Amino acid sequence: MAILVTGSTGTIGTQVLNFLDGHGAEVRALTRSPEKAHFPAGVSAVKGDLSDIDSVRTALDGVSTLFLLAPNAPDELTQAMLTFNAARDAGVKGIVYLSVFKGEAYADVPHFASKMTVERMIDAYDLSVTILRPAYFIQNDMRQKDALLDGGVYGMPVGAKGISMVDVRDIGEAAAKELLRREQARARLPREIYELVGPDAPTGEKLATLWSDVLDRPIRYGGDDLEAWEQRLKAFGPPWLAYDMKLMMRRYQEDGAVATAEDVARLAGLLGHPPRSYRDFATAAAAEWAKD
Repeated sequence: MAILVTGSTGTIGTQVLNFLDGHGAEVRALTRSPEKAHFPAGVSAVKGDLSDIDSVRTALDGVSTLFLLAPNAPDELTQAMLTFNAARDAGVKGIVYLSVFKGEAYADVPHFASKMTVERMIDAYDLSVTILRPAYFIQNDMRQKDALLDGGVYGMPVGAKGISMVDVRDIGEAAAKELLRREQARARLPREIYELVGPDAPTGEKLATLWSDVLDRPIRYGGDDLEAWEQRLKAFGPPWLAYDMKLMMRRYQEDGAVATAEDVARLAGLLGHPPRSYRDFATAAAAEWAKD
């Protein structure tokens, strides 16, 4: 039997495959274009897409454990729920599902609400699932490079309440550990939930100060203007996605997304080490940019 990883060529899926590598499990990676994919040695590329349920059902043949990452798409909920049902029908014994931190509180943010609906299904049918709830990805801020280096600005409008940002490597590592645990179990395991969060909860002003320290130059926070931010996002993606992201950031500004000490300690127990910090990321990013 095998582990099937969805979202395999994206930021998180790539990390999951990297952390699964070398642990002896048979791993398959779902991708629309197997001929273009570059996976670790031993990973089998399987053609399919979550928007094509027939391809998903075919890909689930011989699969015992599934990593399910549904894309942020208008039909995200449908894709996720159909895949869950197909996995049940195929006899998959364990699933690791990527949800979202604070999803239950952010009921007005579409991609948060869809993940909470999937969690309701998991709960209602007592499915053998590990739910991983990541906060804002630290590595999203790699996109701040030009603003930081050329403009002296940290431009992500994260507000003043704080967000327990998580390193994508911690997401991949946590997912791989739970996939392997469920794959190696002789029987179905009970449901588990982990909040995937960082050890601190920086604000916009604190991040500007941090980047000033790391880059050794003055960096200011760009402010909380969400209207302008939405317009910038429209230059890179569809209007519905820009508005969805704006709604998320508005809730970050209004309520924050701060983890408890217990959340951080529980994740550290799963990882076997403390969650990676934003400063560690920023220091490494600055060193990489200095080489350019």
